[in-house]
Amino acid sequence: MPRLVLPTLETMKPDQRAVYAKTVAGRRGSVPANVLVWLHSPDLAARAQKLGELVRYETTLGPRWSELAILVVARHWTCHYEWAVHRIEADRAGVPDDVVEAIAERREPTLEDETDLAVFRFASTLVESGRVPEEVYRAAVLAVGQKAVVELVALVGYYTMVAFTLNAFEVPPPAGSPGLAAP
Repeated sequence: MPRLVLPTLETMKPDQRAVYAKTVAGRRGSVPANVLVWLHSPDLAARAQKLGELVRYETTLGPRWSELAILVVARHWTCHYEWAVHRIEADRAGVPDDVVEAIAERREPTLEDETDLAVFRFASTLVESGRVPEEVYRAAVLAVGQKAVVELVALVGYYTMVAFTLNAFEVPPPAGSPGLAAP
């Protein structure tokens, strides 16, 4: 049970409803739980959901690498909701099951694709230490390019904020969704 009541269409004030409508009309087509939490601060919700739309759907990373990085963040913070949603999205984006299982078990997956490996190592290192060593940075730039690395940092930061939101307010994952073991 979440620590706060998530607003429903019936209980929303006009400014909350406006953000809700814009979110539904956007790329997501729905309003995720983190945005429902943020609707308690409509200005925050409006701005944060637009950033989320950008970093998830409109970067040069592409879905496979975005979802790989999001799983790294979800596992690092043991965010059950984020993991459940993005486990399904990672499957759709072509992230292999053995890679997902390794991330869930906090192991470095066997990644034969150099780009997958560079994205995984960059995201993992960034969430673990808040920094990226030169060799990890160079490998990522070589694999995806400078612009995509900038976008990857933003993606990791955004999904960390999402994880913090969902964890702080104890928002449970959708019923029947793929689980994530405790820390």
